[in-house]
Amino acid sequence: MNCPCLIALALIASLSPAAGPVSGVIRDASGAAVPNVTLQLLNSAQAVIAAARADSQGRFQLARVGPGDYVLLVARRGQVERRLPVTIGEAASELEVILDDQPRRDTVTVTASAGAVGLAERAPQAVSLIDRSAIEQRAKTVVAQIANEEPGLAWQRTSPTISGIFIRGLTGNKVNVFVDGVRYSTGAMRGGINTFLDLVDPATIEAVEVLRGPSSAQYGSDALGGSIQFRSPAPLFSDSGAWHGSLGAFFNSSDAGYGSNASGSYSKSRFGMLASLTGHRANRLRTGRQIDSRSAVTRFLGLPSTSGFAGRTPDSAFTQYGGLIRVYWTVGGDSQIIGHYQRSQQDGGKRFDQLLGGDGNLIADLRNLMLDLASVRYNKGRLGPLDNFSATYSFNAQREERVNQGGNGNPLAAINHEPERTRVRGVQSNTGKRVNDRWSVFFGGEYYHERIAAPSYSYNPANHTVSVRRGRVPDNSRYENGGAYLQNTLEVLRGKLQVVGNVRWSAAAYESRAADSSLLGGKPLWPNDSLRSDSATFRIGVVATPAPGLNLVGNVSRGFRAPHITDLGTLGLTGSGFEVAAPDVAGLGGTVGTTAGADAVSTGIPVAQVKPEISLGYEGGVRYRNSRVSTEAMLFAMDINDNVVKQALILPPGAVGKRLGSDPITSQSANGVVFVAASTSPVLVRANYDDARLWGLEYRLDVRASRDWALGGVFTYLHARDKRTGLAPNIEGGTPPPNGYFRVRYTPAGRKFWIEPSLHAANDQKRLSSLDLSDRRIGAARSRGNISSFFQNGATARGLVRGGLLLATGETLAQVQNRVLGAAASAPLYTRLNGYATLNLRAGWRVGERQDLVFEIENIFDRNYRGISWGIDAPGRGLYLRYGVHF
Repeated sequence: MNCPCLIALALIASLSPAAGPVSGVIRDASGAAVPNVTLQLLNSAQAVIAAARADSQGRFQLARVGPGDYVLLVARRGQVERRLPVTIGEAASELEVILDDQPRRDTVTVTASAGAVGLAERAPQAVSLIDRSAIEQRAKTVVAQIANEEPGLAWQRTSPTISGIFIRGLTGNKVNVFVDGVRYSTGAMRGGINTFLDLVDPATIEAVEVLRGPSSAQYGSDALGGSIQFRSPAPLFSDSGAWHGSLGAFFNSSDAGYGSNASGSYSKSRFGMLASLTGHRANRLRTGRQIDSRSAVTRFLGLPSTSGFAGRTPDSAFTQYGGLIRVYWTVGGDSQIIGHYQRSQQDGGKRFDQLLGGDGNLIADLRNLMLDLASVRYNKGRLGPLDNFSATYSFNAQREERVNQGGNGNPLAAINHEPERTRVRGVQSNTGKRVNDRWSVFFGGEYYHERIAAPSYSYNPANHTVSVRRGRVPDNSRYENGGAYLQNTLEVLRGKLQVVGNVRWSAAAYESRAADSSLLGGKPLWPNDSLRSDSATFRIGVVATPAPGLNLVGNVSRGFRAPHITDLGTLGLTGSGFEVAAPDVAGLGGTVGTTAGADAVSTGIPVAQVKPEISLGYEGGVRYRNSRVSTEAMLFAMDINDNVVKQALILPPGAVGKRLGSDPITSQSANGVVFVAASTSPVLVRANYDDARLWGLEYRLDVRASRDWALGGVFTYLHARDKRTGLAPNIEGGTPPPNGYFRVRYTPAGRKFWIEPSLHAANDQKRLSSLDLSDRRIGAARSRGNISSFFQNGATARGLVRGGLLLATGETLAQVQNRVLGAAASAPLYTRLNGYATLNLRAGWRVGERQDLVFEIENIFDRNYRGISWGIDAPGRGLYLRYGVHF
């Protein structure tokens, strides 16, 4: 809602395809005509159907189009583009578009119901709409920051470069991601993070829509928590040929970061091209009060983090750069081809939580994270009796190399290299038909084929030898997923009651072959393994409008998540610790532990390959909107059955020395819990161990108190429990605490600036699972063995220990262990995630018609805090500046 203008649609007309061109007029709030406004009509796939420019009298004419729902994009120099829903139906009429200076939130969604354009307030499912101005203000370093200031969403930050977005308490592989309708998520996704999410650069996206709640019936496997939909910009078409562009630059004092972006477009009546380049550098982060709350020196030695470093956080810098090109070509009256290529790369990233920020290791590199995403889409307005048709081919390549050395900082420990490259080829097609003025159908399907290259090797710094090892997942693994779907939208009572129904069949298949493995001791590093799964999902949504501006919504939906390559084949270091897959412990007599911690005992349940997760969600809410107030309250509940969780692996006595892939077991507790050198946490295994229930409340309020003053806020409450024990479930990433934002904006009439103070507050999260408590990023559990390992390795290598004594205190190892743990054998550093409140000040200034300056003072009181499953603390007090010019 940060646009300096509101473009309100005074009349949404219905026009027949035989009635001639679509015409209309642009006026300001006083009724005067507004000239030189550019308009484009887009369908739900963001194909440009028609374009026009208002004349000196504010009048415009769009070419004849077929019946359906469209987005009318209105662009005026010096103002932010706005999107309005337009229905083209049976009777001819004019459009009247009113421009005024009241800031409003974008309200048009093209993803809440697949293939449809509509108002978010009349969507049967909760949806967050994040426009370009909000992206620029929130995403200071990475794109995942767009989750801030939205109900039901939370930013997850494992490292400076790797993030995720929580939707209703779920993240990672329980949330799927799309870019312009092309699936961005892959079967190589990890459980609690999305490694490649931040390679979608904020400067290359126009808007984001986030569907909150199970969305598998619309968007397939993984959408248990919801779905994230990125939308790229489109060029502005012109009959005579036109150039447009923008330049931007920013500085962020929190990480001494800086960057810039440039974009340009050229278009004529039948052709348009847009290109952009972007790059930024994030240097070392300054956290609140310059404290690292989970520092290895605090966790294992009981010393303040400043004993390990002072000032800015080490190993938190990185560089990111990339670009985007999009081509639109109208090949016929109602046919268009859209080409898309996107390239992005991150260099210099590190897993700070595995270094001094958690485990105390010496090496944890994230090298050469790269993205190549390309697609070609064909859109046709009419195909026989169908109103529209779309077909897309896509290619998605995501590459990384992880380099790790474990042993809590042992300089002689093996250095493991795990390069991975996932290639995905996809095809999809959909079509729709408006049967009559109350009933429309939309149906289609997609198929994605994935192959992951994951060779791995180990370097021994003691004898300078290199050996082949088992990678995180089996090399050359294959993963396929796809489905077919049908959507019906019925206006039962025109403008009063709408029902939307979706059904989908989804399927996935996985295969890894021992023949693709190198041999170690004459045996392959992994066995043959395969799995096929499928499921039917549905959604039924109802929207009732008993009075103008008032909408009552309800939704029941079934979600589905097929096991990924990560679920079925992971062996190695992950965000939660060292993990094994069922095939890797076959024949060892392994069972599932009762918890994810060192206190686990055997459940007696044999380790077996996981099966799909199924969810059933219910939500209901109320939305109200008038000229001054816009508000939404949603109450939801969701059951996840056969929840895939990480539990401790239990092995029979005598497991020490046996290998899990290439890593030997270094120790075993009396309960059978086993450990390897790479992690301080127990070895974990995935299992369909429990059923979970999540429920919560989401609330949003925007009020225009007067012409100059506005206020707003959001609040989210979540509660998650294991349905068997009542305790917090072992869902990766944990559960975000109750939190909210409150802001007040002053925009003086006739002036070119605005100012907005805001408060962000979160409560304590006391409901931590056993997985959370053992996670280095949350509870940061440690044992006497862990303390000994860091004391003798990482602390010694960093000069904190000499001659068997901790220099800061003069203590021996035994004295440090007793001071840190007392009489306990192990304990978490934290048993809760501490709450916090931060005060922030944001402001903007329009310099003429073409230039904008935004600044923000963040975390004014320099509060130290972190979110759930963050691997680094939040930025401290800092100044953010952004300058942009448009032409």
